Amino acid sequence: MKRGEARRDRILAAALLEFAENGYRGASLARIAERVELSQAGLLHHFNSKERLFVAVLDYRDELDARKFDMASAGGIDALRALVGVVEHNARVPGLVQLFSVISGEAVTPDHPGHEWARRRYRRLRADMAAALRRGVERGEFRADLDAEAHADRLIAMMDGLQTQWLIDPDRVDMAAVFRDYVDDLIALLRPAV
Repeated sequence: MKRGEARRDRILAAALLEFAENGYRGASLARIAERVELSQAGLLHHFNSKERLFVAVLDYRDELDARKFDMASAGGIDALRALVGVVEHNARVPGLVQLFSVISGEAVTPDHPGHEWARRRYRRLRADMAAALRRGVERGEFRADLDAEAHADRLIAMMDGLQTQWLIDPDRVDMAAVFRDYVDDLIALLRPAV
């Protein structure tokens, strides 16, 4: 990794922590700069504004998840099991889940700096999940008549809804267990008739 890339990754990792701990509005460029031993001007040399840094952090988090959970090449049952892995991972990083939930809520307004990121992310997730489900059909794991797009929408809604419930009441909602059971039920529903 080149020196510039290494510094960029360090900045993004520190900014991710800052945004996770304080949200977008409460995050401080000065604290981020301090975490990576830069001046605020030095930080802004790499990212022209707090908004650009924020969007870069969101993309960075997605890149980390993509490396950890290879949804792009997974298909069918393997893809659904990978989603279970994502939810299990998320249960161990409540600060990041909270950041994502707050950003998603705030990003519904078109003037929020994360709005376009959220739109692109949801479109990509729906397309990727639908493609993974269609690969399951091609492999013979799922029924040929499944509506891949509708099931992709439901999977995302289940994940996001469970995250919200878990964040609000973690002692009563076992996000990973509920999602695992949902995926098991979905796999049984989508299997071809024997």
